[in-house]
Amino acid sequence: MLYFFSLLLTLSMISPVVEQPTDPISIHSYHEDVTGDGQSDTIDLKGELFAPDGQYYQHIWADITDVNNHSWTIPYGGGYEPSLQFVDLNHDNQNDIFYQSATGGSGGLYTSKLHTIENNQLIEIPLPNNQSIEGKFIDNFKASISLLPGEDPIIIDLSDRKKEYIRLNIYDDKGNLLEPTSLMIDPVAMFEPVDLSDRNGYGLKSYQQISGAYHADGIGVVESLWYYEKGKWKLLKTTWKSDNATEEIPEENKNE
Repeated sequence: MLYFFSLLLTLSMISPVVEQPTDPISIHSYHEDVTGDGQSDTIDLKGELFAPDGQYYQHIWADITDVNNHSWTIPYGGGYEPSLQFVDLNHDNQNDIFYQSATGGSGGLYTSKLHTIENNQLIEIPLPNNQSIEGKFIDNFKASISLLPGEDPIIIDLSDRKKEYIRLNIYDDKGNLLEPTSLMIDPVAMFEPVDLSDRNGYGLKSYQQISGAYHADGIGVVESLWYYEKGKWKLLKTTWKSDNATEEIPEENKNE
């Protein structure tokens, strides 16, 4: 029995110490009209740090109060460097509340949320879905990327990386693909509100990374422009931005 209690004491002494949550702190206080009454509302972005000397907020939320003491709370979960922007993204002549914070992962991903207050009701507006992008390695140390259904693929020359791809058994030394291999297509990393024009107002730009054999093997980023219309996000434009000055080969020359 004495041995049992000694063992319990020893285990309790070596158990890891669990960080205790800190008290809520004010991250930033904003004064914007988000209720549409023409008067500034108070939006307090608050959080609880995971550790007193850390930068990760395990809980983040916004407290909103109007001049008539109506109040709303938006929970956002956890993240790094949270911020709010106030733009009219649903085009009802009233500022919406756009939130973003970094997840802290290696992929550079952000958590994004969009809310609006309509008739004193807090409403979340879903953000655009990921595009149906397809990408794969093809023969001769090249990659084929299809951004939109029905459009010709973009052909990327990856011959400057052929030594690595041969080492990884993706190609043989003659540039023949050893087996069908897809590219790594990330979800949308982040959104950015953009002013399209005085007439059309704001839209969102999304950023989606495409990599080759592993995440650090970046090939490029798909930038897409979205516009909210009649309760849905409409894709206006998709642009391919290549990394490391990779050469883009026109479709008509891909077999040369």
